[in-house]
Amino acid sequence: MADLKDFAEQLVNLTVKEVNELATILKDEYGIEPAAAAVAVAAGGGAGGGEAAEEQTEFDVILKAAGGSKLAVVKLVKELTGLGLKEAKGLVDEAPSAIKEGVSKDEAEGLKNSLEEAGAEVELK
Repeated sequence: MADLKDFAEQLVNLTVKEVNELATILKDEYGIEPAAAAVAVAAGGGAGGGEAAEEQTEFDVILKAAGGSKLAVVKLVKELTGLGLKEAKGLVDEAPSAIKEGVSKDEAEGLKNSLEEAGAEVELK
C-alpha cells in the first residue's frame, strides 16, 4: 500500500512538462489517449482530496470564465494541460471547469497568473 501512496505523491508533484511527457508515453506505448489519461490523473488526485483539504497543500485551478480573449485562453489551456485543441476548447466552453486538480500552491498560483494574463477569470480552491 505504501508503494501506491508514493506513486500517487509522484503523480501529484509532476510538472506540466512531465505530465505532457507522460501523456505522450501513455499514448505512444500503451495506446491510452491523453484526454483519458488526464481524466484518470484528475480522478486519482480527487481521491486523496480529503486529507489535502485539511492542510490546504493542494489546490484546484478552476476556470470561471474565458474573458474577452477566448482564443488565447483556449491555446493556453491546451498548453498547460497537454490536451488536444478540441478538448481544451471544451474545457473553456464549459466554464466553470477544473483546469488542474491537486497541484501545489506555487504551481496553482503560476497557472492562475498565466490564465489571468491571457484574460481568463480564475479561482483557486
